[in-house]
Amino acid sequence: MMEKADSGQKLYTRMRLWEFPDQYVIEPTDGSHGSSLAVSRVDGSMQLIDKLPDSNSVRVPKIRTIFGVVGILKLLAGSYLMVITDRECVGSYLGHPIFKVSSLKVFPCDHSLKNSPTEQKKMETEFSGLLNIAERTPGLYFSYETNLTLSAQRLHDLGDESKLLPLWRQAEPRFLWNNYMLEGLIDSKLDPYLLPIVQGSFHHFQAAIGKDIIDVTLIARRCTRRNGTRMWRRGADSDGYVANFVETEQIMHLNGFTASFVQVRGSIPLLWEQIVDLTYKPKFELVRLEESHGGEGRLSEKFANAMQHIVSDDLRYWHFDFHHICGHVHFERLSILYEQIVDFLDRNGYLLLNEKGEKMKEQLGVVRTNCIDCLDRTNVTQSMIARNMLEGQLRRLGIFAAEETISSHPNLDECFKILWANHGDDISIQYSGTAALKGDFVRCGKRTMQGIAKDGINALLRYYFNNFVDGTKQDAIDLLQGHYIVSVSRDMTPSSQKGGLEAVASFPLALSFVLTGFFFATLSLRQVRYDLRHLFFSVIWAGLSVAIAAFVRANGRIFCNRPRLHKPRC
Repeated sequence: MMEKADSGQKLYTRMRLWEFPDQYVIEPTDGSHGSSLAVSRVDGSMQLIDKLPDSNSVRVPKIRTIFGVVGILKLLAGSYLMVITDRECVGSYLGHPIFKVSSLKVFPCDHSLKNSPTEQKKMETEFSGLLNIAERTPGLYFSYETNLTLSAQRLHDLGDESKLLPLWRQAEPRFLWNNYMLEGLIDSKLDPYLLPIVQGSFHHFQAAIGKDIIDVTLIARRCTRRNGTRMWRRGADSDGYVANFVETEQIMHLNGFTASFVQVRGSIPLLWEQIVDLTYKPKFELVRLEESHGGEGRLSEKFANAMQHIVSDDLRYWHFDFHHICGHVHFERLSILYEQIVDFLDRNGYLLLNEKGEKMKEQLGVVRTNCIDCLDRTNVTQSMIARNMLEGQLRRLGIFAAEETISSHPNLDECFKILWANHGDDISIQYSGTAALKGDFVRCGKRTMQGIAKDGINALLRYYFNNFVDGTKQDAIDLLQGHYIVSVSRDMTPSSQKGGLEAVASFPLALSFVLTGFFFATLSLRQVRYDLRHLFFSVIWAGLSVAIAAFVRANGRIFCNRPRLHKPRC
């Protein structure tokens, strides 16, 4: 029978993983002298043990250092243990060290598969293959000492009893990335092994303002309720959770004072989706509405109409036509938006703690910013709002004069821009696979030719990832988050065998044909002035390229990702 772990015991910070033939044993090696955790390699069952098993002199167990247990995931027959094999200290959050996951590894507990039917073994292999993608999950952060899922204000407001609870019990479930994978450990009361992890971003800098040193941290927390990849997760679900919902907190420390300002972003909260079909911008489909198709303008109109019914003194809605007002280069015109919302920002404020940790001011409301993807335009807008809020905080503390700005201090200005640019890249990579577009404005304060060229490359990469990579990645995410529960009754159906063109067609092959066609068309056009026959060949090559492109477009499903998992639980 398993012992009950002491709920007040601290998390183990360093462990040794022993690979025995029949079990994995995780031994704390951080000086805490706690019991070791034995995980069966047959079925993933767990128990605490006080003594390591005897080693076989013929087969010495493999040993490796690990820094945390992410959790256990059960598939058709086997279970899979995921652990942190490398970490990097990236800074501190409210005085506590913060680590970034540098490496994850999955250890199979699937010996029971030996007696499973052939078809079940095949399905298990397909599902477990998705865990290889999970090992490369970007932007995972954790702390052994403080709760990263809660903002500074929520942490400050925790009651004394709540502060004594294990970190996983304090955690905000929406931002607990490994919530589903921890369930087995929670049921077994393994508190010292229960390490909360968030996905998002964490960056900070220090800069001098005269004789004062300012420390600024930017942390993002991605919601797990409707998470996934661009195009495959859009809009809201029936419970109101939206895709790419991110809470971003900017924290400033100066002369013993602490200020925190929280913003959120999220996909437009309507029931809508985009079906991946190889077009660069697939049509929007509004679910459960009479009008089923429309562009970005139509989606914006529906959102505005929905907001009319709930707008009040406490809830305000602003529509800002970013492209019409700012175009592609005049992002400084965002000041127009700021003038429209400054009274709301002033009224709802931010958290401010004095040198004794006493609350002088609190944040009463939050700004939610969204464009279609909540990436590029959203990040430019959020960084503008955060810049103005930081300037207001510095004026409140008497560091800035009335007309003084961050731009008045070149070093502070550069650090702030880089902070938000890196943040935007992190969130964009997790959702779209590439760094943020328009990042040159956030990073440099202006649009540059180099930035525009980089945006073009990233736009092409997003197209490729959306159509040929993200479907499989979405499957892996759905497994990890428990949005798709594997079961024998549902998943033991024979997989469809594809034949003919679908079996051999691929995007790289189609793209090579198209590029080859345009290459020869270009060569022929260059020779037209010497021989009119080349005009004919140019038309032929161009026509072939267009025909292939049209075929790819019309048969987009042939070239898209592997067959998707069945409809997710959520």
